[in-house]
Amino acid sequence: MTRPLWATTETGHPSAAMRFMVGDDLALDRVLLPFDIEASIAHVRGLATISALNRHDADALCAALEQLKSESESGDFTVDDRFEDGHSAIEWWLTERLGDLGKRVHLGRSRNDQSLVAIRLFMRDGLHRARSLTLDAASAALDVAQQHEHVPMPGYTHLQRAVPSSVGLWMASFAESFLDDAELIEATLAWIDRCPLGTAAGYGVNLPLARESVAAELGFSRLQLNPMSAQASRGKHEVQAISALWQAAQTVRRLAWDLTLFAAGEFGFVSIPAEMSTGSSIMPGKRNPDLPELLRAHASAISGAMFETMEAISLPSGYHRDLQRTKGPIVRAIEATNTAMQLLPDLIRGLRFNADRMRSAIDRSMLATDIAVRLAADGLPFRDAYRQLAERGTEGHDASPESSIADRVSPGACGDLRLETLRNRLADAMSRA
Repeated sequence: MTRPLWATTETGHPSAAMRFMVGDDLALDRVLLPFDIEASIAHVRGLATISALNRHDADALCAALEQLKSESESGDFTVDDRFEDGHSAIEWWLTERLGDLGKRVHLGRSRNDQSLVAIRLFMRDGLHRARSLTLDAASAALDVAQQHEHVPMPGYTHLQRAVPSSVGLWMASFAESFLDDAELIEATLAWIDRCPLGTAAGYGVNLPLARESVAAELGFSRLQLNPMSAQASRGKHEVQAISALWQAAQTVRRLAWDLTLFAAGEFGFVSIPAEMSTGSSIMPGKRNPDLPELLRAHASAISGAMFETMEAISLPSGYHRDLQRTKGPIVRAIEATNTAMQLLPDLIRGLRFNADRMRSAIDRSMLATDIAVRLAADGLPFRDAYRQLAERGTEGHDASPESSIADRVSPGACGDLRLETLRNRLADAMSRA
């Protein structure tokens, strides 16, 4: 390992304790390195703005940082076990090429705000991608809802047959849920849109840092002003980001649950695309809905990341090394969510529905509610109509799954899905991407 940034002449060789303290930071910092470099470039330009660096030196540092970014993207440079972390790697690389000038990149900042801003940039990038992928899933669900708008299928409560439903209603429920999830991610993006760079170790620095211009260069709308508040936000912002991702994961879990249930032979309502299922190692004629099952389990990983972060940040004011433990969960949560979400549009659009099987699963008892409502609309008290249908059944009443769907005209129900409203909401969300 190269000499740590904080080392003195008495610092010895890396010990087991040092290796423990580094933990998995090197692997995580490989993910965060592009954002760390981006923030370093903005920081150097900010130092030039206040004449803490002359323009020539600032240009040399920025050019070197751009070169480092290029080499890291190509794989010619990586954060490996030569370094304590990504920050050390950046400063070492600059110093190797620029001599003492490379060491000046750290003027006016701490690894604390350096980590904060790199993670904030990573979260912002990851949440933008998650929002876009969530909207893609909403679009796919909306397309399928429109294509099969009036195809009858059973509706369930308590996993018992309840009333006639439709594929349109079922898939539109996921379209709207994914739109809600994207809206929450967007709100979270607005909430975390504050630049912590320039707060150093949580107490500011004795330089008139150009924090506003640096924040603007990095694309933030405002500063995270108070240095102690900025330090206290580490982990807290991550919990909110993971929480927003969990909402999307929960919608995915509900869809995956439905698919594994409705694809079972006992239902046979839907077929999973062959390329998204696997065979059995012992049963030649069997297909397993592996992708939906793994998507169903995806939410548990997001929950774990959220609770891991929440437990790590039960701390007093100021920086504590415990906060290192918040880095892994946010990286895992964002990468896992975006990997899962990008699979959904093809899964949803690839579903095949067995209309005959779904219609035949709607028995006469499931029409009783619609008949009772019709009788009540004609003047019979609903409770009397309810008892009449409960005692005598539906015989003698004209009703079918198709008429049940068509008659359900309350806004948003099977007979009035208002898919265009959802389509307009989707278009509006995509226009803000």
